[in-house]
Order: sequence, then C-alpha cells, then structure tokens
Amino acid sequence: MADSTPNALTPDAHRRAATRVLQIEGEALLTLAQALPGDFAGAVAALLDMRGRAVLSGIGKSGHVARKIAATLASTGTPSLFVHPAEASHGDLGMVMPGDICILLSNSGETSELRDMISHCARFDIPLIGLSRDPESTLMRAADFRLTIPDLAEACAIGMAPTTSTTLMMGLGDALAVALMEARRFEAEQFRTYHPGGKLGAQLTLVRQVMHAEVPLVPLGAPMQEVVRAMTAGGLGVTGVVDAQGLLAGVVTDGDLRRNIVGLLDREAGDVASRSPKTVAPQTLAAEALAIVNKLKISVLFVCEDGRPVGIVHLHDLLRIGVM
Repeated sequence: MADSTPNALTPDAHRRAATRVLQIEGEALLTLAQALPGDFAGAVAALLDMRGRAVLSGIGKSGHVARKIAATLASTGTPSLFVHPAEASHGDLGMVMPGDICILLSNSGETSELRDMISHCARFDIPLIGLSRDPESTLMRAADFRLTIPDLAEACAIGMAPTTSTTLMMGLGDALAVALMEARRFEAEQFRTYHPGGKLGAQLTLVRQVMHAEVPLVPLGAPMQEVVRAMTAGGLGVTGVVDAQGLLAGVVTDGDLRRNIVGLLDREAGDVASRSPKTVAPQTLAAEALAIVNKLKISVLFVCEDGRPVGIVHLHDLLRIGVM
C-alpha cells in the first residue's frame, strides 16, 4: 500500500516542481504551434458554415476540457453545448441533430464511452471533428477532421496524470475559438452581449447605456439665473451651454459658479462657462470614460454626437456598474 504521508519538501522544491511543469507544458504548446494539425483550417471552415451547433463531448479530464471549449465557443459567437457521452447513450443523443458538428475529445482516441456518439454521427451524416494524440485511433479514423495533438510526455512526476495532454487540448480549443472570432469579425460589443454580468460586462458597457439622456442646456446668452435653474433641475451640478446651432460651446459647473461669485448674477452663461469641454461619443466604452474623468479630475462628461449634446455620464454612474 502506498504511503499517503506528504513529503516535507522545501519551498524551493515546490517552486522547482512548478517551474518544471510550466516549462514542459509551455514547450508542448510551442511544439503544437509549430506543427498545427493539417485539418485545422478545414475544421474552422466547417464550423463557420455550420447551420446548427458545435456539440462537444469527452469523458474524464477530456470531458472537463470539452466543457471549457464549449463555453468559450458559445461566449464568442459559435453556438455550442456539451453533451456527456454516458448520458448521450441514454437519450441525450437526441440533442445532436443534422446541421450540428460534433467535436469529440479523447487523448487515446479509444474512449469506449464515445462510440455511440461516433456511430450517431456516421448514421446521420453529422460532421465529426476528432481531437486526440493518436491519428490512427478509432476516433480519428472516423473523424472528418483530425486535430492531432503531439504525443508528448505528461508533466507529472509519474508521467500518467493528464497535464500536458489536457493543456494541448485546451490550447487547440482556444485556437479554434479565436480563429472563428476573427473570421466573423466578432467585436467587443458582441462579446458584451454574451457577458452582461460581472467585471467583463462592466468593462464592455458603452457610455450610451449608462448616460443621463435628459441634458440641462442653456444658450450662450442666458442670464445666470437661468443657468442656476437649469443646473438645479438637472441634479448633476452642471449644465451645458450651446451656441445658435445647438453645438456644445461650454459647460458651467458648481465650481465655475464659485470661481465667478463676484458679480455672478450680472453675467451671462458664455461669460462663466468653461470652453472646449472634454466630451465622449455614445459608443465610447464606459472604462474609457472612467479613465478620462480620473485623468482630468472631473466628475461628469458630456456625451455628444456631431457636436450636439445627447447625454451626460457621471463618475458615480461608472462606479455603480463596477467599472474599475
């Protein structure tokens, strides 16, 4: 019976182990990059033409990787899902339909649990992408597209735990997802559609989604009493000043009022306004707007289209949605 008592290795030994593993896996990825499977481009083209969904499956560690690849594809514009091979054999094969493409993962290519899915693909003429280290395995012989990973040693001390092999599978899945993103010209706003929550959603939020659309405005010649009323009604401590064409000519803030307190009520909006204010477009990322207000040490930004104010975004609005 194996001794389960942990060895009291030193911190240096732990670091050496970590470094060795990362070097082995990093070198394996470089090997894969330099010898990309010949069917890679064909697999990308097939997924681009797909009418249905990419169906990922695998068992054990390959199954965990398949789940991750399915999630990455789905979040970057390629409809996809994971089907557990054991559940597939008990009814879930009904999820796999003509128009779909199956991507099956197996390090050995001989995983018995995948056989029913392989047969299902053949029966209904569903394209099959195989991902394995053995190009002559049962899976790869059945595949329409063979994504063969290099047959390299695992990074663990006994050479058996899936480490290098799963890293290579994960890397190849990411390569597929990114190639598909670039082919579809998948952009940040589309990415946000699939990531509305959390920090990613906040970082990808557009200014137009958080701005105040009711903008307090006064003309250049407005008396200061009118300016103060507009600022009070707006509730943001600022009002825009526009010229005869409706273009933003300046802004008046609470600070401008204090700096011009002497004889304030005898002046007009154009006399007190800060001219050439910094503005942003509605499609500006909220994260960019936050960077601007932090750099300029201001609390509000006017949002303009063709020089005309269409909204105001406040520092508090940006912080409220979690932009950092």
